[in-house]
Amino acid sequence: MENLSFHDGNIFNLLHTRSQDPSHEVDQRMQLHSSLVRRLSQEQELEGHQGCVNTLAWNSNGSLLISGSDDLRINIWNYSSRTLLHSIDTGHTANIFCTKFVPETSDELVVSGAGDAEVRLFNLSHLSGRAEDDNAITPSALYQCHTRRVKKLAVEPGNPNVVWSASEDGTLRQHDFRESTSCPPAGTAHQECRSVLLDLRSGAKRALADPPKQTLSLKSCDISATRPHLLLVGGSDAFARLYDRRMLPPLTSSRKRMPPPPCVNYFCPMHLSDRGRTNLHLTHVTFSPNGEEVLLSYSGEHVYLMNVNNGTGILQYTQGDVDNLFSFSNNLHDVEYPPQVSTTPQNGFHRNCNAATVKKCTELVEIAKRSLEEGTDVFYAIEAANEVLDGHSNDIDSALRHECLCTRAALLLKRKWKNDAHMAVRDCHNARKIDASSFKAHYYMSEALQQLGRCKEALDFANAAQHLNPSDADIVAKVESIKRDLQAAGSEKNEETGAGTTRVLSLSDILYRSEANSDSSHDMSRSEREDSDYDEELELDIQTSLSDDEGRDPESNAMRGSLNLRIHRVGDDDKPMENTVDNASSGTASSSQNDRTSYQPEGAIDMKRRYVGHCNVGTDIKQASFLGQRGEYIASGSDDGRWFIWEKQTGRLMKVLVGDEAVLNCIQCHPFDSVVATSGIDNTIKIWSPTASVPSVVAGGSAGPATANVVEVMESNQQKLSRNRENPLSVELMQRFRMQEFAEGNFHPFECTQS
Repeated sequence: MENLSFHDGNIFNLLHTRSQDPSHEVDQRMQLHSSLVRRLSQEQELEGHQGCVNTLAWNSNGSLLISGSDDLRINIWNYSSRTLLHSIDTGHTANIFCTKFVPETSDELVVSGAGDAEVRLFNLSHLSGRAEDDNAITPSALYQCHTRRVKKLAVEPGNPNVVWSASEDGTLRQHDFRESTSCPPAGTAHQECRSVLLDLRSGAKRALADPPKQTLSLKSCDISATRPHLLLVGGSDAFARLYDRRMLPPLTSSRKRMPPPPCVNYFCPMHLSDRGRTNLHLTHVTFSPNGEEVLLSYSGEHVYLMNVNNGTGILQYTQGDVDNLFSFSNNLHDVEYPPQVSTTPQNGFHRNCNAATVKKCTELVEIAKRSLEEGTDVFYAIEAANEVLDGHSNDIDSALRHECLCTRAALLLKRKWKNDAHMAVRDCHNARKIDASSFKAHYYMSEALQQLGRCKEALDFANAAQHLNPSDADIVAKVESIKRDLQAAGSEKNEETGAGTTRVLSLSDILYRSEANSDSSHDMSRSEREDSDYDEELELDIQTSLSDDEGRDPESNAMRGSLNLRIHRVGDDDKPMENTVDNASSGTASSSQNDRTSYQPEGAIDMKRRYVGHCNVGTDIKQASFLGQRGEYIASGSDDGRWFIWEKQTGRLMKVLVGDEAVLNCIQCHPFDSVVATSGIDNTIKIWSPTASVPSVVAGGSAGPATANVVEVMESNQQKLSRNRENPLSVELMQRFRMQEFAEGNFHPFECTQS
């Protein structure tokens, strides 16, 4: 794959074109050309913060960079000199999570949001004439109407008067500087701040078919640069939501909880739309530079690309489509999954393809098949198949496409990274669309469904494959294997039934139900909330034991030992938790059944590309970003301190860079230059530019030369994601304990942000 060219052309040809016919489009393509991306290296490290740097943003012309930190300060950096201009003492009392330059204000107005639930506006001109160490500014505006942490701010290009703030209290607020410059704290006697644009305190969904009910704790929001009436939000469930601000109701106060307004579109990969009770949530959502695509980054998951408009080639699915995907039927469902099966002329090829492209695609498929047979270089074989299916889907005939789909499905099932089996299901479905009697498509579909634990459906496909090729020894063994799995599952179920075993509720079930039963806490005053928040929901008594032969695992950086939890509601000491849960379970089940009967679920837009290799578990501020003015590359931070860059069109990994000693969270590309700024748990900001002498996939960073094999690095990250899946409450408990500390006043602002 090293010798395979990228899809942005030859940079020397671009330079020649620009010399003959200068145009803005050529400049955009030159900004982050593949040859420059593969030469990215750390140019400089900006020192000036005393805590984790949680947010970065450029001004509109790229002359200034703003950063916010756990040290409660906002820093303004000069881009050309790479020096610190201002370090502002904000007055926030908790970690700063978001900062922005306010557009069209000559970069004098900046805004910040923090864990103290406040939004503050500062005028940098007030610093003129002051001593260098006199950096405390009285806010020009102070908004205290949120009740929980403010995680993201959004501004509209060309609008100097309004900023939007997304908070974990489930509301997105619109602050207009022309109307007010302050508001009393939420819950006070005269608090009537009518700034709520989106009330999603009853907006979270566990699954696509479920009605929205619980609070959607907002983690991220973005406004389209090309169509600023479009607003994108993401939070504590699997669904990003697109709203048209022109269609939203008038601004309201938070006194009365409102039903969630209808959205234009839901965005969620189909395989994540019916996960039930897990800690799956979004950490970042963003529009592409042209506003036609959105990028979603999930905690404990991958990064996904989706189209905004529901047009040709865009899949909008319903719960019925999810069910049909796994069911065997000779009459295939009409839903189509990218890459699409295109209509071809009678000769089997498109008019615009050429022999060289077809030859290259054929060779790539052969490389992938050889890797499958030998069991080697599986990752690169999958990338070869991606190049054919995602890079040249219009240039190949249906036979080659079918062969490549089946080969990629088999490779995914061999690799077994998170959700690889779901991706294999998609490929097998598309292969069956091409050839309904394909043995390979049925065989690999049965394997994928077996890996997903859907043994009944797997047996249907295995039997069909055996009918297509009765003499194949592999399918005979597959049928027997699935039958054994079904028998084992049946025996286990019978044992539980015979012993009268009742379902043991997981801690996730209890926490989720507790959230649903304590929604009224959001409507309390701030003083009431600080006294009772979370204590009213649950109290966790924790006992730990650590023997001499147990201790810290140096590789996982985790403490090994035993953990015992005793759970009871405050004020219900005389009532066993088991009885409380059982009653709640009965009531909730009945209520849920009634809700499902009356609720008409919406559809959602499915993924068109997945980007894998990084790990997003440890923090919920981790970003995924489009790089360059054309957004042709995708970048994401990772829990291993690296950041990853992929080619958008094919998902091909282009670059892995070490940018932090612990966790890298923020990635912001310069508006015009071939420069990227990153930050994370370290107290510094790294500036990256294409200064390496030769192109490569791996380069050194602040932590020294990255000599580890790229695939080994990604394998390690996948293992972390799998551990998070097996123990999904680790992050949720960590977040709740930290919120408990904050409510009790035990919050330490200089500790690095891990949630």
